Amino acid sequence: MRQPETAFDAVPLSPAHHFRLYYFAAVSRVLSRVAAGFPSEATAFEEFPFLAGYRDELAALGAAGRDEAWWQAALAAWERRVPGHLPVRALREAARLDHRALTLLFCAGLTEEDARFGILFEALQAAPAMHRPTLGLLHAWWNTDGGEARAALEPLREAGLLRVTNPDAPRVEWAFEVPGALWDALRGDVRARPLPWLRHRPAAELMDISRLILPDATRDTVERLPPLLERREVRTLLVRGPRHGGRRTVVGALARALGRGLLEVELPTPRDDAHARLAGTLATLLHALPVVVVETTPGEVYELPPPGACDAPVAVVLGRHGGVSGAVERALTLTLETPAPAARRAHWLRTQAVDESELETLATRFRLTSGHIHTAAELARSHAALAGRRRITAEDVRRAVGSLDRQALDALATRLETGGDWSELAVAAEVQRELDHLERRCSQRERLQDAVGPALGRQLRPGVRALFRGPSGTGKTLAARLLAARLGMELYKVDLSSVVNKYIGETEKNLNRIFSLAEELDVVLLLDEGDALLAKRTAVQTSNDRYANLETNYLLQRIESFEGILVITTNAGDQMDTAFARRMDVSVDFRPPDAAERWGIWRLHLPVTHTVEDGFLHEVAARCNLSGGQIRNVVLHAATLALDDGGVMDTEHLDAAIQREYRKSGGVCPLKRVAGPVRSVR
Repeated sequence: MRQPETAFDAVPLSPAHHFRLYYFAAVSRVLSRVAAGFPSEATAFEEFPFLAGYRDELAALGAAGRDEAWWQAALAAWERRVPGHLPVRALREAARLDHRALTLLFCAGLTEEDARFGILFEALQAAPAMHRPTLGLLHAWWNTDGGEARAALEPLREAGLLRVTNPDAPRVEWAFEVPGALWDALRGDVRARPLPWLRHRPAAELMDISRLILPDATRDTVERLPPLLERREVRTLLVRGPRHGGRRTVVGALARALGRGLLEVELPTPRDDAHARLAGTLATLLHALPVVVVETTPGEVYELPPPGACDAPVAVVLGRHGGVSGAVERALTLTLETPAPAARRAHWLRTQAVDESELETLATRFRLTSGHIHTAAELARSHAALAGRRRITAEDVRRAVGSLDRQALDALATRLETGGDWSELAVAAEVQRELDHLERRCSQRERLQDAVGPALGRQLRPGVRALFRGPSGTGKTLAARLLAARLGMELYKVDLSSVVNKYIGETEKNLNRIFSLAEELDVVLLLDEGDALLAKRTAVQTSNDRYANLETNYLLQRIESFEGILVITTNAGDQMDTAFARRMDVSVDFRPPDAAERWGIWRLHLPVTHTVEDGFLHEVAARCNLSGGQIRNVVLHAATLALDDGGVMDTEHLDAAIQREYRKSGGVCPLKRVAGPVRSVR
């Protein structure tokens, strides 16, 4: 008689064969119980012929008719010969399951391998369409020798290994199934996407720690982490930073250092205990480190669910704001910043698509995260190929950056066309000096920290905040367009009145999404007509006052931590909360243009081929107190009239358009109507 210690010597040492042995252990149990329910074994095989094939396979293994104790000993002896990862063994140790619980698990999963077992279960339970074993059937089969099926099933459910398919039925009629992703992993079937919200990457695909591009201090911390994670001295690793900023890459490198793969988890809903248990258990089966991806806003706390039967530390990647609670033990936080110019240069060099002559330009001009750099390089290659070049240029990158993840930002803000230079803006000399200073501040924002004392330098962030104050039509938005053009950046306008939401907390979430995307994509953000949230905070007399103040407080904090270029325009500077003014790096006061400035604006807006009399134009500039926006409207209407009359704008066209603008605003035009026929003012 074959002893348990040598029973499976001929069985290959692999996860697939380990699974097969446990599968046969469950089949052996089922055969013994089915045979006990019939007058003879032959009668049972006559009723269910497919069982005879399993009997023969068990006989070939030398395991026919063996009891539970023999199977347990034989499997333990076989496992001792396998030093590597066995999914079933790892699961048993992580979930602290005994042999009885594992055979119950495999019994519940028999129909996953062989649909004929579904017919067997349906017949034995006398329940039509019940193709899975019920609690009543399992209880009857496992209680015959003093065992307790119900107690063994509980840890399986807690680990997410068993799911009740009919929870509304009486408890004894509960039918159990093994989630498909877990059953595949038990079999050793490793898939890149076990479920839509999970992504698995084997260790061989992950980056080695030595190849990470990190600041020296951060690199030292990362290199010291693997032993702490291995000994479980650190059980939860929180990795903060911008999206596409290398957070998952760093966690993946740590997983590789532990000899594990990486299982990225994006839970379908917050506080999703069932899915979290399944993910943690699946990480054990795949020998992977689970990393949960969450996005939290300032003041928001994400409650991390328990990770099921997980035998590895848990990593959580999140942004700079918000917190994590719940299943967080022995936590350590690692913060990744947007790469500095030197690190960006290394990333561009790694793409192998850039001439060295372009490296410095790309590294300093485009403040991008590591992920966006590599994505932009791929897109820029396509632009270069279309132009017949092998190497990419700064212009290729600019076009590529313009298409990076823009859909998300386009849903929250409006992209404005940019172009031109300061010569297109007619403003007072002191206003132009402030705008020139703002441009220099933006251009040097990452070098400024090294140009001041260490105490001040530690307080500086790369963000630049500018406030444009003044009446409508004085050039605030045009100045923002020209600033973006001078910096070679895109401009997105946010109308705060559309961001403010009546539901509590939604305004803050909307603002956080906008600010975070603007930082990651390195665009100039224009908060147009910011009066909706910039007004002075009031004494709290009603709940509305309290929530309005909370929104203002949040905007203050987010503006202060913003790492991009922000321009805020307002028509009511005197009503602004002083806390906002203190946080502005540059404030520019736009006032209505004087006569000389109006003359310049007229000259900029009129077509080159116009025939407007100089004397009339001087009179208009001197007497018509129009803003830049109103002058724009006048010229557009005059051009429309000119197109109807042959295409050349003359004095009569301009006079008619000025008269119309005054009537539209309810004012009285100070000009006397010029001689000639009255023009239509359609």
